[in-house]
Amino acid sequence: MEFVNPMLNEVVEAIGGYYLFTKEDSLDHGKGKITYFVGHAVTDRACCGLTGCGYAVVPGHLVSTRYSTDKENRIISLVDPVCEDLFEEVAKTIRLKEGVSQVIFLCEGGGSRILF
Repeated sequence: MEFVNPMLNEVVEAIGGYYLFTKEDSLDHGKGKITYFVGHAVTDRACCGLTGCGYAVVPGHLVSTRYSTDKENRIISLVDPVCEDLFEEVAKTIRLKEGVSQVIFLCEGGGSRILF
């Protein structure tokens, strides 16, 4: 599937705060290199108080990097989603390596699955 790579260190404002991606990395795996992006979200304008979290988004196994670009000149990569039976193993590795609390796996058809 096609995945539009997020711009690193570009703040995205939202009603309750903001988020940004700070790092792109990958894990070597027997089924191929797994690409992921590390980000931070901050809720500093919500009525319920100040909070934040670190997270990683896992598009999948890298098939082709810099496959194409979109209208905003963002890089498009081709990825194969990670099989569900690998979610726990991959999430644990990323949480230990990156110190994030959430790992989000992208699924075919636009869905996602979050592991805490």
